[in-house]
Amino acid sequence: MSIRVVRLGSPRVRGEGVRVGTVRHPPRGVRKSELAARDFYDVWLPILAPSAALVKQALGAEDARAWSSFANRYRREMAAPDASRTLDLLAALSHDSDFAVGCYCADEARCHRSILRDLLAERGASIRP
Repeated sequence: MSIRVVRLGSPRVRGEGVRVGTVRHPPRGVRKSELAARDFYDVWLPILAPSAALVKQALGAEDARAWSSFANRYRREMAAPDASRTLDLLAALSHDSDFAVGCYCADEARCHRSILRDLLAERGASIRP
């Protein structure tokens, strides 16, 4: 059992399980009834998405220093009690269930999901490559 960290909208892999969207907003132009069928997500969990201000900062991060600043601020947001408990829950569930978490960004290295992967691993989550 494990968590996969995926790009939302990408084709699902066999055995992936429930796909969780950790994004601030649903995809534009996609009806709620079509989200799962179009491989976006089955469940929306925006508490694990960066705040609007941080999304803006991430999109403007043009160098390693700016990205590092974003990463530190996102980690602070995820240290808030509700977000932290949600991460703890997902880490615990990863040992008994297969599921995926993700975001829309094309490049995981410049996406909050890369940091989310690390936060889950730090909590002992079972994560698939």
